[in-house]
Parts: sequence; C-alpha cells; structure tokens
Amino acid sequence: MTYLIALLPLILVCATAVAVMLGIAWQRHHASTVLTAVVGLNLALLSLVAVHQVAPFETLLVAVDGLAIFGAVLVLVSTLACATLAHAYLEHYRGPREEFYLLLLCAAAGGLVLVSSRHMATLFFGLELLSMPLYGMLAYAFHERRSLEAGIKYLVLSAAATAFLLFGMALAYAQTGRLDLAGLTAGLGEGGGAWGLAGAGLILVGLGFKLSLVPFHLWTPDVYEGGPGPAATFLASASKVAVVIVLLRLVIESPAFAHVGVHQILAVLAFASMLIGNLLALTQANLKRLLGYSSIAHFGYLLVALVVAEGLAVETAAVYLVMYVVTTLGAFGVVTLVSSRDISGDAAALHHYRGLFWRRPYLTAVLTVALLSLAGIPFTAGFIGKFYIVALGVEAGRWWLVGGLIVGSAIGLYYYLRVMVTLYLVEPGMQRHDAPHDWGTRAGGVVVLGLAALVVLLGVYPTPIIEWAAALGVAHG
Repeated sequence: MTYLIALLPLILVCATAVAVMLGIAWQRHHASTVLTAVVGLNLALLSLVAVHQVAPFETLLVAVDGLAIFGAVLVLVSTLACATLAHAYLEHYRGPREEFYLLLLCAAAGGLVLVSSRHMATLFFGLELLSMPLYGMLAYAFHERRSLEAGIKYLVLSAAATAFLLFGMALAYAQTGRLDLAGLTAGLGEGGGAWGLAGAGLILVGLGFKLSLVPFHLWTPDVYEGGPGPAATFLASASKVAVVIVLLRLVIESPAFAHVGVHQILAVLAFASMLIGNLLALTQANLKRLLGYSSIAHFGYLLVALVVAEGLAVETAAVYLVMYVVTTLGAFGVVTLVSSRDISGDAAALHHYRGLFWRRPYLTAVLTVALLSLAGIPFTAGFIGKFYIVALGVEAGRWWLVGGLIVGSAIGLYYYLRVMVTLYLVEPGMQRHDAPHDWGTRAGGVVVLGLAALVVLLGVYPTPIIEWAAALGVAHG
C-alpha cells in the first residue's frame, strides 16, 4: 500500500493520459479532453498530500523525499498552467487539437519520474519520457516552418545530449559497477577516480544541454521562438525544473560531483551563462527569443547554488526555482494569450506588443509584473530569489560569481525595461496582435492574473515558500 501511495501522482498522470487517448479514439472533443487532463492533474496534485504522509520513502529506483515532492508540485502546477493556456491557444488552431494534451501528460509523467530518480535507469527513462513528447509539442503547428524547425532542432540536439549522458553513465558504471546513486557514492569514494570524474563531466554536459547552459545554449532561442506558446511554456518551466532537481540530487549525493574540478567547471558554466545569456538578449527584437536568452542567464544564477553545494544551497535553489517558475509561467502566459487569436503564428516580435497597454491594460500589467520579477526588482518574487543567491554566494566567498550575477542583472534590467517601454508606446499603424476581448474571464486569463498576483504576493510575503524550502529533506541511500 505504501508503494502505491508513494507512486500515486505518477499513476494518476499516466491513467489520465490513457483516458485522454481513449477519448480521442472514441470521439474528438476539445473541451472534454482539456477537462479530463485538468481534472487528472489536479487529482495528482492533491495526491501529493497523501504522499507527504509516507515520505521519505525509497526503493532501488526512486526516492520519494521532500525534494521529490517539491519537484512534483512544480512540474504538476506548470503542466496545469500549460494545459489551461493550451485551451485558449488551440481554440483557433486548424487541425487536430486533442493530441497536444496527450503529449503534455506524457511529458509531465517523465518529469515526475525524473524528480524522484535515484538510479541512472530512472534518470534516463524520466529524461527521455520528458523529452520525446516535447519534440511533438514543439513541432505541433507543423504547417508553420518555424515550429517544424523548432521540433527538429530540439530532437537532434536532445539526441546528442542523450548520447553524452549515456556515455557518462557508462564511464561511472565502469568505475564502480553500480548504477544507483547510493552505489555510485560508495564506489567513487572521496576522490572519484579518473573514469568517475570523466563520467560526471559527460553527465554534466548532457544535463547542461537540457538546461541550455553556455556553451550548450545555441538551440534555445530558435526553439523558444518556433515552438507554439504552450509548448515553449512547458519547456521553459516544468522541463527545466525536473532537470535542475536531478542535477541538485547528483551534486549533493555523489562524491564525483563534489570534486573540486567538477565544481570549477560548474562555476565557469554559471559565470558564462549569466553574462552571455544577458548580452545576447540585449539585441533581440523578438520577445520569445529574448525570454529564451533570459532563461539561460537565470539558470546561470541558479547554478551558483549548485557550485556552493553546502549550507543553504538546497533551500536557495528551491526558493529560486519557485520564483522562476511562477514568473516564467506569467510571462509566457501573456505571450500565449496574445498569440491565441492569430492563426498565422505566434505574436513573438516586439512590435506586436507595441501599445498593448492601450488595448489590454490588465494583460499589460501582468507582463510588466513578470518582467520586473525577472529583472529582480524589490517587491516581486524574483527579488527574493536573487537575494538568496547573492547571500549564498557572499557567505561562500564566491565573489566573482556574485560579481557576474550583479553585472548580468544590470544588463538584464536594460532589456526588460526596453520591452516594458514598448508596451506603453502609442501604437502606430502596425500589424495588430491582440488577446480576445473577454480574456480575463476565461481559464487562461484567470491563470495569468493569478500568477501575477502570486509574483507580487511572494515578493512581499515569501515566508511560506522559504519555510517549505528549508524543510526539504533529501533521502540518502
């Protein structure tokens, strides 16, 4: 019974995917498919209360501990937001719409496997189950050249990342003869050994691709720009969260990742991602590409917690992840709603948002709050996350990383303000892109308004999230 309760969220998500598939086979109905997906995801989210009662709980393949539950909450909330936004987005889509939710649920199941994996087999299985539906989701609007390009680019580069990851696992296995994290920890000992370190490096490269860290970042802006709004939202939130959680678990538990050489590589990746991500975003005239480069910088900031990997590192990473997910869902939610009435492609170019304030003031307010939070302005959720990262870096004496974060944030402030100014400019006779007139009363509108309120609330009163993050327990084999 304990096994069943511990795996209940995963079982419910998989059962929902099967129900959606049978529903599509029986009779296509967009609203019913969305309702089934949303009900299943809500049940999975509620079942985490029961999971919390039996945690921490371990099997050979999975560890259901505080960190796994935390990751599952973020993955499910992100998936719920994406499913709701997809309903508005796909309403005017020419072609079959229901399969998108099937792919979304399968990807969510992969994310749930990934956040609780404590064995290289479940890590690989979870990562592939998360990535493969994303190929279809990104290329879903296949009549659009950019969407098809986004799906193919992600497929090719994801396959390359998987090859690195598998080779890294093979080297770690060659060193220890074990594939579970507990066995790897025991086998690698303090030093890690040459094969163990090489394996850790290659695993880092594979996960670096998934997190789009510099220098593995080149696919990000193209995939964000080309992918349909809800697919890009899922990629930017749930997909990244699951990979960060598994990387955090590896860094905390495995001695090969605690090696000074690996830490130096992580530190260089963090510093490069902060600066290069922000510098490349400066010249962008496309909002989705700008958010793509911005996410590279944000995971550079987050990597500081993994570089320090002691003290409040887990708590800091958890707080930053919550703030990032809420803000990113808000920003991409607005992009998705503005794109939802246009069948010729997403409203991605900045000039599509020129004068949005004069047409949709409340929607503009949501995007403004999200951009201020991404910039780390006080009284928004993003400020709390950045404050934690800076405090952790200062406490650990990583001054050059703190300097990189401050310089990167200053550059980021410029391009976020540039977008905000565009929203309030008087609109010339350019091509109009607009959200539906009743967007605020629809499910997608309620979601983005709620996310904007949450960004401000967490910026003013972050105590519940901080207490939750402080209470995270990581199961050690």
